[in-house]
Amino acid sequence: MKFKQAITEFVPKIEAEMQRYLTPSTGATDPFWGMMLYHLGWRDSRLQPAQAPAGKRLRPVFTMLACQAENGDPTAALPAAAAVELVHNFTLIHDDIQDNSDTRRGRPTVWKIWGVPQAINAGDAMFTLARNALLHLREGGIPAETVLDATACLDRTLLKLCRGQYLDMSFEETMSVRQETYLEMIAGKTAALLACSGYLGALIATESPEAAERYWQFGHALGMAFQMQDDILGIWGDADMVGKPIGDDLRQHKKTMPVVFALNRTETDDTRRFREIYRQPQLTDAMVTEAVSLLEKIGAKAHTDAAAERYTRQAQRLLNSIGVNREAKEALQDMLAFLLARTY
Repeated sequence: MKFKQAITEFVPKIEAEMQRYLTPSTGATDPFWGMMLYHLGWRDSRLQPAQAPAGKRLRPVFTMLACQAENGDPTAALPAAAAVELVHNFTLIHDDIQDNSDTRRGRPTVWKIWGVPQAINAGDAMFTLARNALLHLREGGIPAETVLDATACLDRTLLKLCRGQYLDMSFEETMSVRQETYLEMIAGKTAALLACSGYLGALIATESPEAAERYWQFGHALGMAFQMQDDILGIWGDADMVGKPIGDDLRQHKKTMPVVFALNRTETDDTRRFREIYRQPQLTDAMVTEAVSLLEKIGAKAHTDAAAERYTRQAQRLLNSIGVNREAKEALQDMLAFLLARTY
């Protein structure tokens, strides 16, 4: 099975599961529910039915594949798959507020339409629905002890997500970010939920935290490599493919891995000039071009490429050691290639 086949097969089931939790008992959709449905692409700004872009649902598909890879019934993992996707979208609603982002996936963000206070409330509600979704695992006969372990894993992940976001926002206020702190940040913001996604699927199939831990490790390594590749694309990616101008991460003064590497290098003419440019409140196109060139001379791109490759090799080693269902394992292998060979 190819990963895209898994997406085609699993996503409609995941969507239906999520909609089950987002259907009010009264049957009427007021703005409280409508804001969440809008964010997920199922309603327009007037709360009328819509089919707007809503992401690839990669994390919940991973949950179902992890379950299948351990010879479990992937449909038994649907509540957990819905939970991780709802968590992901809760963080996006709050991120859009914290980043002052007007648009997401080509549409106005929730806070832009309904205001910050209501958007915060919508994100909080989605957070609650995510935790509640896990309780529905009991309907499929999953033992209470396993449901409790799944909930504990999700809660640990939520704390990592919040700390990762805290670190990311704190980076905006300083030029002094250690690489170890950067790695902690992306471990929380990017890798933690992917790791949790795999853990939950394997746990549901095996009822063994020890077996599920291997999927957590695989998802963690994959998430770390994915974020580092994203950091590279944010500076050196093709503008048409990435969908934003080259060097846009530099314009936004993001502390990505290449930037953190450069800021921590021993002072030379090149590092001194890079810091001088990066301190400017607004970067011109000429400054961005020069900064990109300096990062290459300093070795920041090569360093980030090498780090991403190390995590990729780690993910591959872990994948080789997990999974007993051949079809699902092939899909996981294809997922690894799909996520790490991308150019956008």
